Amino acid sequence: MLRRVLLITSLGGLLLLGAGCSNKKSVNPLAGIGSKQPDKVLFDRAMDAMKHNRFDVARMTLQTLINTYPDSEFVARAKLAVGDSWYAEGGAASLAQAEQEYRDFETFFPNMPEAAEAQLKIANIQYQQMEKADRDFTHAKRAEEEYRTLMMQYPDNPKMVAEGKERLLEVQEVLAEREFEIGRFYFLRTSYPASIARLQSLMEKYPLYSKADEALYLLGQDYEGEIARVRAAPTCTAPGKPPGCATEAMKSQLIEGPTKSATEAYSKIITRYPIMDRVDDAKRRLAALHQPIPRPTKAAVAQNKAEDASRHEATMFGKLMGVVRKGPDVAQATKIGDPSLSDPTPVSAQDVTHRQLQSLMGPANGEKSLSVEKVDASGVPAANEPAPRSDTPAPAGGSPFAPQPTPPADPNELTPTSAAAPPANTAPDPNELKPNADASAALPPPPQVNEIQQGQAGAQASSSSSSSATAASDANAEASDKDLSTSKKKKKKGLKKIVPF
Repeated sequence: MLRRVLLITSLGGLLLLGAGCSNKKSVNPLAGIGSKQPDKVLFDRAMDAMKHNRFDVARMTLQTLINTYPDSEFVARAKLAVGDSWYAEGGAASLAQAEQEYRDFETFFPNMPEAAEAQLKIANIQYQQMEKADRDFTHAKRAEEEYRTLMMQYPDNPKMVAEGKERLLEVQEVLAEREFEIGRFYFLRTSYPASIARLQSLMEKYPLYSKADEALYLLGQDYEGEIARVRAAPTCTAPGKPPGCATEAMKSQLIEGPTKSATEAYSKIITRYPIMDRVDDAKRRLAALHQPIPRPTKAAVAQNKAEDASRHEATMFGKLMGVVRKGPDVAQATKIGDPSLSDPTPVSAQDVTHRQLQSLMGPANGEKSLSVEKVDASGVPAANEPAPRSDTPAPAGGSPFAPQPTPPADPNELTPTSAAAPPANTAPDPNELKPNADASAALPPPPQVNEIQQGQAGAQASSSSSSSATAASDANAEASDKDLSTSKKKKKKGLKKIVPF
């Protein structure tokens, strides 16, 4: 029995000694269970809460992460996630909080790639609250400013810039619709200066508006209304009689400016928007005004066709939902083209009236210039006369700067003849030897065997440049009647296929 105990004891000692002498490291049994850092645990817990719409819990967890671990790599993402929680919650108060969080993120982390995303979401907050064109345009105006800020501050982020550009075109479509309706309202009330100011500012600021041809045609009608108003004024039979009268000369001066402006508006419809509906009406108005009718270029036709193809028509269901929907319908907004990133100087009705009065009264007082130059004939030498010298004695009773008499020409003086033409009275020598080539011209060097000829070297460059020049000239060429007729055909959709009106 004692031997068995000693044997077991010795075997256990040997096993312990072998384990102590081995080089194997001890393995942590908790290492494979997925242990994480505490800041990562908090961030994942907040993301899971946001996924299940527990936004309050998510924000509290993210704030704990930010306050407890200010040096963590997840602080920036947590700050952005706080704004995302407010953004996903929705509502006017929550969206205002989200906007503030995104602005704080741009302030603290301006160089991170997510800064462009934060700016895009700030603009989207205003876009979501945008109302129809005939209502409050505060959010639409702010959305336009925020999208412009995105495109100008983060041009190196193509994904965010592309999305912001598309949304900016939709916002500008709504703002342009608002300006058009205001200009149309003034036109129907025959307040032509106010209508001209609105429509002219519209075309300068939003040239990609879907009803640009209608706006230009209405602008031309405004100018024609001014012309009709001037012609309807009574003609003066005496100075100031009858009251409000105008002479024929004054009428012609007042009509000249509106006629030129109306011609420009109608011509722009034909040259810039050649496939729109008002092209034929613009041609008729130019013919009535006895003005030349321009022709569009092929490039203008292709550009307008691409813009029109990118627009979409609202469906019947969309039109029905538009009655109860708060937001505007942006289906008519174009998807191509560059939106305007700056506002031109707006035109006011006072500016329009001032231009009309200025055309009647002539240039303003500050623009008139009158200069008087006094020339002393006794002190300025005549043409081909020598300049006066200080040592030349002055004539008695005359000015020392008076022109001096020209001395008579010496008959024995030799005058040089022109080298280009021989004297008229000298006959050419028939025995004179004349070289076949100019001796002063340098002879060309002998051609080398391995030399690349200039014609061969520039053949490819000349062909490429000629092809590009040909393409440019073809784009700037005037469009044919076939191009214009085929571009105006539009396919009917939906009920328009069977409803004739």
